[in-house]
Amino acid sequence: MGSLLEIDSVIKSFGVNQILTDVFIKLQTGDILGIFGRNGTGKSTLLRIIFGTLQTERKFIRLDGKVLDHPYKCIDEVCLLPQHDFVPKHLKLHQAVKLFLNKPFPESFFDDKFLSSIKNNKVSELSGGELRYFEIKLILNTQSKFVLLDEPFTGISPILIEELSKLIKESSRSKGIILTDHDYNNVLDTANRYCVLYDGGIKYFENKIDLVKWGYINKSKSHLLMPTNS
Repeated sequence: MGSLLEIDSVIKSFGVNQILTDVFIKLQTGDILGIFGRNGTGKSTLLRIIFGTLQTERKFIRLDGKVLDHPYKCIDEVCLLPQHDFVPKHLKLHQAVKLFLNKPFPESFFDDKFLSSIKNNKVSELSGGELRYFEIKLILNTQSKFVLLDEPFTGISPILIEELSKLIKESSRSKGIILTDHDYNNVLDTANRYCVLYDGGIKYFENKIDLVKWGYINKSKSHLLMPTNS
């Protein structure tokens, strides 16, 4: 049996501006939900509310029937990848793996063409793209049933993006994943469910052209959603 995460009745305001209005999401392990939305619509805000590190006027979060008031305290339940770096710079990569995964050193973690040659490097020695890839792989290898990825593809080279997309899909066999990113093509290629944050609420869609309908992509750019002929 898989697990079920339910997020309901989320309302969040900043001053007199209400950003989120009665948001509802239901996510099962095996799902990869891509959330789209223009800047300022509240994507990162929503992920932080789900994780429990941002206070809000109202929210209801339940995992497998159990209400979670502070999901971030349940390390095996919900995990968040923030936009900023989170691994201490002085650690070597293999030390960070031991620390964050809290289990015997998994050599298989570095059975990876991008990480195998740099596992003894310090975090401070990595490029921005290498560090982002490493942090995402750390998050995906935790025991958490649900993972929230805030802009995972930002600042990563195309070859790393391809590998990262594979990692996310493989992880979804045992986890439910929510991801947001400004690069909508990578989200479309990786996720199996899609929605847009629009006017404070969640609008689900199946047809890519709905990204135009809900104002995420300008009509003049709608041709970018169409498959190209080889």
